[in-house]
Amino acid sequence: MSVDLSRVTALTPGGSRLTVYPVDRRRIREMYRQKLVTAHGAVKLIKSCHNVVLPLGCGEPEALVTAMGERAGELRDVKVHQMLPLRKSAYLDQSLSGSFCHVSWFTSGANRQGVNEGWSDYMPAHFHDIPKMISDYVDVDVFMGTVSPMDDRGYFSFGLSVDYTTTAASRAKTVIIEVNPNMPRTRGHSLIHISEVDYIVESGSPIPELSIPQATVEDEIIGACIAELIEDGSTIQLGIGGMPNAVARALINKKNLGVHTEMITDGMVDLVEAGVINGREKSLHPGKIIGSFAAGTRRLYDFLNENPLVEMYPVSYVNDPFIIGQNSKMVSINASLEVDLFGQCASESIGPVQYSATGGQSDFARGCLRSPGGKGFIALKSTARKGTLSKIVPLLKQGSQVSCSRNDVDHLVTEYGVAKLRGKTSRERAREIIAVAHPDFRPQLREAALKMGLM
Repeated sequence: MSVDLSRVTALTPGGSRLTVYPVDRRRIREMYRQKLVTAHGAVKLIKSCHNVVLPLGCGEPEALVTAMGERAGELRDVKVHQMLPLRKSAYLDQSLSGSFCHVSWFTSGANRQGVNEGWSDYMPAHFHDIPKMISDYVDVDVFMGTVSPMDDRGYFSFGLSVDYTTTAASRAKTVIIEVNPNMPRTRGHSLIHISEVDYIVESGSPIPELSIPQATVEDEIIGACIAELIEDGSTIQLGIGGMPNAVARALINKKNLGVHTEMITDGMVDLVEAGVINGREKSLHPGKIIGSFAAGTRRLYDFLNENPLVEMYPVSYVNDPFIIGQNSKMVSINASLEVDLFGQCASESIGPVQYSATGGQSDFARGCLRSPGGKGFIALKSTARKGTLSKIVPLLKQGSQVSCSRNDVDHLVTEYGVAKLRGKTSRERAREIIAVAHPDFRPQLREAALKMGLM
């Protein structure tokens, strides 16, 4: 039986196949030279009515996106599929909506207006499902993404955005990469080989950075409440924002924490450097920080570069609730915009107005409940609009999307304490929820609960 030695495939922890190619350095260098083009030359491959997929956040290729925008007059009805854009690029401009329609998987300040005014579109999905949805429902004509420089074996790394990029690149008819020395090289399943690439563009654009939000007094109180319930040896998932950063700071005296998270942030770097995060007691990937994408400051990106402690995998693996649940003492911490007396969480919309997306909230809320000793937390400040509006309400606003169902909420946390909801009846839950609402709104919440038969 003959064996094809031109390439070897191996299964990754996510079950997908990683192709391992033999090393021929001279041939690799020649392939690079032959595929190297200008950004304007590369985007000539994009045609009207094409589906273009761009990476999440920091993986967006600035030079290619700019060049694509400059072709707006030549193109019609190009669909640009992407999660969480961080730059206000031309394809998001209303004046070019005849040329480009942005299909968002998660809205941000860059595209929220377009989604809510109707000149961009939105695709609802759990984060762990996005790679499969791309495979099943998006005919990917062109994939464009930022990668780290090639190693001497011919591999580039998707760096900060692995999530759905590996799937999109493997499904695309044309793959264009923007090689940027500012993109950190991450380990795990983050690689793409030069033989899998059609065109290469070189760029030195700065990678987008996210400033660390200033925590409020309420954030600090909520962070302390959550940290008190996190045991030594737990594995944590944290997001970004003032409240998650406050939780990270409150964990400074914990021991032997691990990380299994969709997003790696600056707060985790602080805990690694303090010796709090070491992964020694992790039951899955012991000693490793597992993530799917990262966004933060340059300090975070430098920490991630070639760091053997960190492994990045597709979100179909990282956010799979059945995988999450294999971590013992898994802790999930997420935020919500509004919660009702049933425990339903509207975390992505304000009424019918789309604000963000489901993301990985329900993935981790469900995953941690499968974990031995796992705990889930949904956090929110009790009021908005300078204390004039309660964020705990009898019923969610009409048109609100339920991001996390009442069945999946374990603890609800505000600056007034922790409500343990899991294992409680509807009436017991309502009492617990009212107890952590702002005192000014508790009487009317009790009145509403009585009318609803919850007290």
